[in-house]
Amino acid sequence: MHNHLVAALDIGGTKIAGALVDGRGRIVVRTQHPTPARESGDTVMGAVTAVLAELATDPHWERATAVGIGSAGPVDASAGTVSPVNVPGWRDYPLVEKVRAATGGLPVTLVGDGVAMTAAEHWQGAARGYRNALCMVVSTGVGGGLVLAGRLHPGPSGNAGHIGHISVDLDGDPCPCGSRGCVERIASGPNIARRALQNGWRPGPDGDAGAAAVALAAAAGDPVAIGSYERAAQALAAGIAATATLVEIDIAVIGGGVAGAGEVLFAPLRRALKDYATLSFIQHLTVAPALMGNDAGLVGAAAAAASLGEPDEAAVPVSS
Repeated sequence: MHNHLVAALDIGGTKIAGALVDGRGRIVVRTQHPTPARESGDTVMGAVTAVLAELATDPHWERATAVGIGSAGPVDASAGTVSPVNVPGWRDYPLVEKVRAATGGLPVTLVGDGVAMTAAEHWQGAARGYRNALCMVVSTGVGGGLVLAGRLHPGPSGNAGHIGHISVDLDGDPCPCGSRGCVERIASGPNIARRALQNGWRPGPDGDAGAAAVALAAAAGDPVAIGSYERAAQALAAGIAATATLVEIDIAVIGGGVAGAGEVLFAPLRRALKDYATLSFIQHLTVAPALMGNDAGLVGAAAAAASLGEPDEAAVPVSS
């Protein structure tokens, strides 16, 4: 077993997390700063630099041979830039170049956060042992990534598998991406809550009107709440079936806050999948909840760096 570590960054609209990850997917040291998402691009980069600087003070840092970044998107891995929707100060921001400079020239691999989650679930989580998988994050948005023929498949730009923007309702509501009827527009947490409210569901005494509250109401038998989750499950099933038909995946792994609804989501999803995944070569498709939790972004960023980056010997294997 080699002694290398990968420095991992998980960059989102609310937090920037960093860690040193070993060859077994264990986090050796971690740190975190809030994302100054509404500030200038250089201010946001300052938070990234602070996270890296804190990691570098740890004695284990000298074993770091590569950096992996999982970032909210869109990302452009070929150009090394990021333009996260929820970080307005970063538009075509040269993140790879900046991180390489901040780490003294370490090789840097950039992928979208959905791809990072996929790498983690395939290496250590619910997709372990599967050669072809779709892994999804269903939360404020809907993202995803692919494993094909046993290898992480981020695509040229690092965004392959972004199932949230497959259109499953051709005349549906406009999506912020510019299309209509996207999976995300129907199945994300805010849209589950929006639909429930529009159809007459009302929050309890605490006033919580989010998707988690809708899930609790659905579990208690509220028909409007149940209907909103069933609609989300239908959209997810249609997107998953389309992906499986195209690339023949064996398993779809679903994580993120909406997956926390448990069987409120997964029971109607499995039922709906029978209506969409009808061809013989995808009828065996398995759906499972993600296992990596909040560590998925960091562990997955490390796995992606080891699988896709350089040097080759500094690798954390993505295939199981």
